[in-house]
Amino acid sequence: MLLKDKLAVITGCNRGIGRAILLRFAEEGAEIFACLRKPSDDFASLVDQLAAEKGVRITPFYFDFRNSEEIKAASRDIIAHKRKIDVLVNNAGIASGAFFHMTAMADMRELFEVNFFGPLQFTQTLSRYMVRHRGGSIVNMASTAGLLADAGMTSYGASKAALIFATRTMATELGGSGVRVNAIAPSLTRSDMLEQMEAKARDQLIARSALKRPAELVEVANVAVFLASELSSFMTGQVLRVDGGMA
Repeated sequence: MLLKDKLAVITGCNRGIGRAILLRFAEEGAEIFACLRKPSDDFASLVDQLAAEKGVRITPFYFDFRNSEEIKAASRDIIAHKRKIDVLVNNAGIASGAFFHMTAMADMRELFEVNFFGPLQFTQTLSRYMVRHRGGSIVNMASTAGLLADAGMTSYGASKAALIFATRTMATELGGSGVRVNAIAPSLTRSDMLEQMEAKARDQLIARSALKRPAELVEVANVAVFLASELSSFMTGQVLRVDGGMA
């Protein structure tokens, strides 16, 4: 129960790493404000199941990081609950792979809206509230793509590199108020994004890791639990690579 009595805001909860983080945070006793783009019967069933099994409260909020007005409205709704926010996990994002000369600027702008500008706008508002309460942990979901200059990663890697830089500067600015800001940089992870990759590219990435396999979703979620909890109380401005020893 590492997160008992803590309120966590998590974005992108409906699938992949975000869903795994939602499950692990519920197991650790957190109350959760679960943010996702739109309602679904599957997610509603999951919320009911977790509430019954883990005895935690999960409140959904729906908005799209492509839409600035929706972000503002969701931020206001969250703050209107007048609850201390202990944890913010910026997980929502989209992936894209294309060579630089083949990348449409419109696609690049959309990717930055979802992976960088949207999360930063959301964090601006909620972090002011966290500063007022003199504490909290912000966890940004980056990627090894933001650290390694692999071919075909211009858009996605640049958006995650920007998020990594923002993580470090936010940590410097917010540390005096007791708010910690860290990032997780997973490599290839066993999710639907993995299935969408070309087999050759997937195999090459796996071969570059010391463990010779993709990460399991729960292995990334466990690091989020660590950064959200008091186990990491003297860590801020860090980028934790969850990459199986990738060279």
